[in-house]
Amino acid sequence: MQDTRQLFLMITVLLLALSRGAMADDTVAALSRSSQLPAYLLELPDSVSNILIADVASATMRRFVRSGGNIVEKDRRYMSIGLNGTGKERAWDRKTPLGVYFITEKLDTSKLDDKYGAAAFSLDYPNARDRQKHRTGSGIWLHGVDHKHPDRPPRDTDGCLALPNEEILLLAEVIELLVTPVIVAREIVWATPDELESTRLEFRLMLDIWKDSLARGDLKTYLSLYSDDFQYRKMDKDEWSSYRLGVFEARPLAGVTIDDVMLLADPEEPNLFLSRFTQVLLTDAGPVTTTKRLYWRHGEGGGWEIVAEDSG
Repeated sequence: MQDTRQLFLMITVLLLALSRGAMADDTVAALSRSSQLPAYLLELPDSVSNILIADVASATMRRFVRSGGNIVEKDRRYMSIGLNGTGKERAWDRKTPLGVYFITEKLDTSKLDDKYGAAAFSLDYPNARDRQKHRTGSGIWLHGVDHKHPDRPPRDTDGCLALPNEEILLLAEVIELLVTPVIVAREIVWATPDELESTRLEFRLMLDIWKDSLARGDLKTYLSLYSDDFQYRKMDKDEWSSYRLGVFEARPLAGVTIDDVMLLADPEEPNLFLSRFTQVLLTDAGPVTTTKRLYWRHGEGGGWEIVAEDSG
């Protein structure tokens, strides 16, 4: 009976996902009318107006925006990265991390060294996936340059992304904290709208199964979506399963909604994907709202599984 119910669920959600493919969503419309887009941009919510992609190969920070229902490149800026290149693994290795990050804070440059220039923003390195990979270090910023020494070679920072002062000030006008994604890639990979849409639909299906199993208290289906090597903070899969069992039993849910869904492909790990969304749990005590991140791995056999989870 349980297996039949799960099969019915998967068929229902698949039909729902396919129906979504025909809707006049801004992101889908953009994908259908553009010749090629960065392969990382699977789905963007209306709340995201700007996307920053650091293209290390060309030493440029490229900004993509929504324009007339499309996602288009708006401008690009010269950029310096870590003295020792990319692929940050440990503190003080003077390398710039590769991956998907968000800007968490605008820093007060009046209290910083002159080398950080006219504006500075902190990135959320290390994120949940970085911590799972045992990457260390902190203080990765997007910032300007010293007014007295504005010229910097492509590799010149301690791991940060440095832009000319006039350019960082222009970006400061459009950056939204914890909204604007910063994707750091060795070199931008491009994809056709059809390629992106196919992956998006498959990804959305799995996210819907995750949400539905959570809403119904279906612990078996819910936990089956998490990989054997899943980690949440200091908990492994077994510890996480026990913890979630307690939560399921202690707090039955009247429903779950997700909104502002962002689906991104990781620029460094070919089979790693990020879903970020606003989750609302409907409980007897009232709604509980969280910004949730799930890091998914798409296996060679076609399966999807969650390898890391975080909030914010």
